[in-house]
Order: sequence, then C-alpha cells, then structure tokens
Amino acid sequence: MSMFSRISDIVQANINAILDKAEDPEKVIRLIVQEMEEALVELRTITAQHLASKKGLHRRLESAQKQAGDWQAKAELAMDKNREELARSALQQKYLSEKQSAQLAAEMQQIDESLQGLQSDISRLQDKLKDARSRQKALETRQKSVSGRLRARQAADEQKIQKVVGRFEQYEYRIDDLEARLEAYDMVGSAEPLESEFDKMEREQYLDDALNALKSKANNKAA
Repeated sequence: MSMFSRISDIVQANINAILDKAEDPEKVIRLIVQEMEEALVELRTITAQHLASKKGLHRRLESAQKQAGDWQAKAELAMDKNREELARSALQQKYLSEKQSAQLAAEMQQIDESLQGLQSDISRLQDKLKDARSRQKALETRQKSVSGRLRARQAADEQKIQKVVGRFEQYEYRIDDLEARLEAYDMVGSAEPLESEFDKMEREQYLDDALNALKSKANNKAA
C-alpha cells in the first residue's frame, strides 16, 4: 500500500465521520481540504526524511567504494612484495567493503523507489487538493448565491405578509367603524322614544299654562 493510499484512507475515514454527523456541506468541504493539506505536509515531511537518508547513504557508499579500491591497491602491493597472506587479508577487507557497498546501493535503490512513489503520491494529492479547493470555492459561491436568494425571498415574503397584515388591519378598522356606527345608531334609536315623551310633556305643559293664562285674563275682564 502506497503512502498516498494509507493517508487517503485516513482522510476518507475522517470525512466519513464528518458526514455521519450530518454537518453542513460548506463545513464538510472545508474540513476535507484541511485534511488533505495536512496529508500533503506529512508526505513532504517523509520525502524530506528520505532525501536526507539518501544523502547519508550516498556518502557511506562512496566511502565503502573508496575503501574497496584502497584494499585492492594494498593487495596488489603485497603481492608485488611476495606477501601472499598479507595480500589475501587485504582482499578479504576489499570483499567486506564491496559487500557493504552492495548493501548500501540496495538501500539507496529502495529509497529511490520510495521517493518515486512519494513524488507520485504528492502529485496525485496535489491534484485532489486543487480539485477540492475548486469545489470549495464553487460551493462557497453557490452558498452565497443561495443565501442571497433566500434573503431576497424572505424579504419578498415579509413584504407579502406586511401587505396582507395591512389589508387585514384595514378590514379590521372598517369593521370597528361599522360596529361603532351600529352602537351609536342603537343608542340613538333607543333614546328617541324617551326624548319624544319629554317633548310631549313639555308641549302639554306649555299648552296648559297658556290656557290657564287665557282663562285668568278672561275672568279678570268679566269681573
């Protein structure tokens, strides 16, 4: 399993955990981008460590190869001096140096392969991150657009509500006015008979007083 696959599994697990919580889409994509950015940092850190290890191995390989060359020269010198046993010992040291060189070269090959895989993983993750950021931007734009339309819709609905409420208040005022008129009419209607009675009493009193005055005047003339 490549480093990218392992990190992708971790990112996917975190994303699934976020989705399970039914978070809002904008927050989800933001956290996904954050996870991928952190994964990219981890890949680059591992790459830097591999490069440092490769440099160290390269220095050790050069040293082992140089030692192998030195032991070869020493073995040749010993043979020139008819020191076969000494030459054999020198060749034995050369063998150990060459064996060490082969091991170091194999380790460097593994590191090179790992670096190639890491570079591929980084490239793939960068592409994924670029796509995620693009989606994040698009989602934020859509979110703002939707929010704007929602606010406009709410404002329109509010205006409709206010209009309906205003019309209702007008009807309510008209009903109150009609009720007030009706109450006033009832009051006037019930008061008219009473006022008529008082008018009749006042009229009869006036007539009685006028007749009595005429009678009194006529009696005075007769006397």
